[in-house]
Amino acid sequence: MSNPQFLLDTNILSEPLRPIPNPRVMELLVMYSGLTATATVVFHEMLYGCYRLPNSRKRQAIEAYLREEVEAKLLLLPYSTDAAKWHAFERARLVGLGKTPSYVDTQIAAIAVVNNLVLVTNNETDYADFQGIQIENWFVNL
Repeated sequence: MSNPQFLLDTNILSEPLRPIPNPRVMELLVMYSGLTATATVVFHEMLYGCYRLPNSRKRQAIEAYLREEVEAKLLLLPYSTDAAKWHAFERARLVGLGKTPSYVDTQIAAIAVVNNLVLVTNNETDYADFQGIQIENWFVNL
């Protein structure tokens, strides 16, 4: 695994599971394989969603994807001490401005920023107020 350049958000990482995945996202996932990582927080979100499903073929397929494609092939970056420091500072700054960012989104942003990675997401507005974050949306033309 080479050094990652991109941190994949949940909506990007879950795209291959859709009945008709976005072709551009799929193309870029292949093109940048080896240069992508995700956060353990994102992995948690996906596992939690999976475990809430009843036992079914769909759940089995999602579990297999998470085990064989995500956990086995992607670098999973933890919520580190540096991320916690950035998170606390940025959360306090935004609350001081009257904004209440999502706790999990701030964790994901912190992991991206402290690892100097571009956050790839389809939810650009969720991250727009964070300072120092680089964002790409693979659902739109770059």
